[in-house]
Amino acid sequence: MPTATLPDRLVLGDVEVDTPVVLAPMAGVTNAAFRQLCAEQGAGLYVCEMITSRGIVEGDRTSLSMLTFAPNEKIRSVQLYGVDPRTVGEAVRILCDAHGVDHVDLNFGCPVPKVTRKGGGAALPWKATLLGQILTEAVEAARPYGVPVTMKTRKGIDDDHLTFLDAGRIAEDTGCAAIALHGRTASQHYSGRADWSSIGELKAAVSSIPVLGNGDIWEASDAVAMVEQTGCDGVVVGRGCLGRPWLFRDLAAAFSGRTVQELPTLGEVMHVMRRHAELLGDWLGEERGCVEFRKHVAWYLKGFRAGSRVRENLGKVSSYAALDALLAELDPSEPYPVSELGTPRGRQGSPKRVHLPDGWLDSRELAGSVDAAAEDATSGG
Repeated sequence: MPTATLPDRLVLGDVEVDTPVVLAPMAGVTNAAFRQLCAEQGAGLYVCEMITSRGIVEGDRTSLSMLTFAPNEKIRSVQLYGVDPRTVGEAVRILCDAHGVDHVDLNFGCPVPKVTRKGGGAALPWKATLLGQILTEAVEAARPYGVPVTMKTRKGIDDDHLTFLDAGRIAEDTGCAAIALHGRTASQHYSGRADWSSIGELKAAVSSIPVLGNGDIWEASDAVAMVEQTGCDGVVVGRGCLGRPWLFRDLAAAFSGRTVQELPTLGEVMHVMRRHAELLGDWLGEERGCVEFRKHVAWYLKGFRAGSRVRENLGKVSSYAALDALLAELDPSEPYPVSELGTPRGRQGSPKRVHLPDGWLDSRELAGSVDAAAEDATSGG
């Protein structure tokens, strides 16, 4: 279902996002420093790392420490995960009342075995009534504060157990402000290609709230193609921005009809790397920030000719001085490796059998409750 024009903004209840682009939460990546870096590149909705509802309700120190927002985040957006309706509702109230959150997203897309085998993550939407109860509690808890609640899901557990169309109906019926669909099943994990046609199906079935598409957006042109092919109202970007925060600059340009800027040279990439490390240092302190930055080095330098010694040593930096000295050994004029454009980044893996509780697929209704152990802080979707 092609669209004549690209959307130039995203409206979630009373919240308006200048560009219809959402940064997907990624554990250990989308902290306040990374979100600030991305927001410096272009407009969008930048969602913090996923937090469990139980962690919020119980005042877990680690969970609460994740509720840190950058100065340039105009919209405080949090992704929440939970399996118990009342706990999710209470967590939403706390986020709105005590932390001034402007948007809450609920994650039902994690395919990790230790989550799905307890009935959580991407397994939960199979239990349609429970999904509706969780969404209802969240929406009602957020309503007095005028905070929109959205949800993210996958196509289903596998090709024989699809849930996304039911999830779209439930999202509408419970008052969600939008639904995002990752065009893969839980059994696919991050392998193969995302099925954009399922996003188009969902958009055709859901008429009252925005539908966002997720999966295989590696370049701004992919986002444009997804919207044109599916008619979705915006896109959710995850792995495509790893080591490439300027992707949000390109996305902002594409959705506003402007020409996408030229690819950065290695020197420009090095400048972004230094800025990223500095922002992490502002948040965590120089040494810890540099240590945290190490995981990003391979993503930034993917495809460049930087030698193995420099790469290895960059993976050991613990100070700005050490980082600067190593970056000085690289050739700032080296052009961006075009061979990397449009290629997958981050985890991929292969299809896997989805681990589920005994008898989980026998009924769409739940007898009893989901094991509380399903509420694990492992994010994904």
